[in-house]
Amino acid sequence: MQDEINIRNATKADFNAIYQFVNELEETVFGIETQKKAFERNIINTDFIYLIAELNSNPVGFVSCHSQNLLHHGGQKIAEIQELYVDPKNRKAGVGKKLIDELKRIAKKMDIEQLEVTSNKKRTETHRFYQRENFINSHEKFTFKLR
Repeated sequence: MQDEINIRNATKADFNAIYQFVNELEETVFGIETQKKAFERNIINTDFIYLIAELNSNPVGFVSCHSQNLLHHGGQKIAEIQELYVDPKNRKAGVGKKLIDELKRIAKKMDIEQLEVTSNKKRTETHRFYQRENFINSHEKFTFKLR
């Protein structure tokens, strides 16, 4: 039997899986209550997209993307991928590509002009993934820690 990858909108019921994925992505353990409140606020925001990937009905990855109308883009709606995670055991199964393909499809329906993503410099395999998906490395990102 062929393994079946299903991509769907995330729901409140997906919190525990996504919480684990975010902790693995960031190599830390975030406070569960704060994360749950943020997740529940985010998934009902119509400018945000949260998708979960399932392989044979088991969660194996997710993507979150936030959009807004930006003045420096002429008021056009621009979306930025906030998190993309695929379980390491499933990274060669096409899960990430399916998540990005579905994200692109939904973004077009939402009249989003452009998708953007920032990725830590140390994640070189992730950079290659985005390049394979036709993302262009066009900017530098600078951060300033306030706390």
